[in-house]
Amino acid sequence: MNHAVFAGTFDPVTNGHLDLMRRALRIVDRLTVAVAVRPEKGVLFSQADRVAMIQESMHGETRLTVEPFSGLLVEYARQRKASMIIRGLRFVSDFEYEFQMALMNRRLDDGIETLFLMPSEAHTFLNSTLVKEIAMAGGPVESFVPAHVEARLRKAVEARR
Repeated sequence: MNHAVFAGTFDPVTNGHLDLMRRALRIVDRLTVAVAVRPEKGVLFSQADRVAMIQESMHGETRLTVEPFSGLLVEYARQRKASMIIRGLRFVSDFEYEFQMALMNRRLDDGIETLFLMPSEAHTFLNSTLVKEIAMAGGPVESFVPAHVEARLRKAVEARR
């Protein structure tokens, strides 16, 4: 059974993230979405809220598990007996960093492969930081995130004002 880990901050989860999860599930038997702590990124949502938003977004997908995680990704994947790490590439500029990380992960555990996936063209421009900035400026985000995430995002933005 092919098991992969897809890790990220997901603050908030976007339609681009969800697209990559669905693409990964076309290739692997089981996918664990690992939601990173990352306080240094100045996250808007708690780790538990980010886990819940992904679970709600992917509700009914029995081959997908969502978990909080911290620490070294390759160690996390090893503990979960995952053979792959899924990483998304939107632009050529993403590749240099992701390639370096993939090589380091291979050095740490050559039994875990990194698989790069591209989102659909409709989601290539998307990232959580831009979505948060648009929401904080009062702009429309309904085409970038699921409706339940938009509602949480609007509430979180209001609480910050």
